[in-house]
Amino acid sequence: MTGRLLVLLALMGTTAAHAQDAGAVIGRAARVYRSLASLQADFEQVIDNPMIDSAESRGTLIQAGNAKLAMRFTDPPGEAIVSDGKHVWVYTPSTVPDQVIRLKAPSGGPTYGYNLLAWLLDRPAERYRPTYLRSERIGGRTTDVIKLVPAVPDMPFSEAIIWLDREDALPRRLEIREQSGATRTLKLARLRVNQKVPDRTFAFKVPAGARVVDQ
Repeated sequence: MTGRLLVLLALMGTTAAHAQDAGAVIGRAARVYRSLASLQADFEQVIDNPMIDSAESRGTLIQAGNAKLAMRFTDPPGEAIVSDGKHVWVYTPSTVPDQVIRLKAPSGGPTYGYNLLAWLLDRPAERYRPTYLRSERIGGRTTDVIKLVPAVPDMPFSEAIIWLDREDALPRRLEIREQSGATRTLKLARLRVNQKVPDRTFAFKVPAGARVVDQ
């Protein structure tokens, strides 16, 4: 048996082993995610909607605990989605000028809706059927690519693909196919975990001249 064939068989064995461990891979990521005191990352987001033009944005994502989340955009500049634990504030003047949407945050669990990481990494064994797709290098790091298909009703997407760092189990990329037909891709870079986050990070100040609309 040639050396090249031995290497090929070894690679096939590694892939098969990971394919059998999709649940273990996503389970480990969920445990790491739940253990974090905070997570910060730079993000790039693309929403590809077949009915309208694609929308691209970028900024910084900061999360602390189950209920606090801040997505502050540098492009489009000044936009923000902030959950302070009591309310979720959505300010997107590029699409809805001079208006802030305020929603009451749910109690007793993670704030879903705008928190894509919580959607995918909170209790995944109960909510999804995972499938191992492949390993892939992202930003010089090896990731395991897992497809998640909802196993329970009333999920806002038909399937999701998540790239999980093989070393630290943190997500590096998400691709979500929403029920509307749109595909949302979120790339994360410069991840920082368990750093102290000032309380003001999750305080939203209504811009001058903007009206607050409760939903």
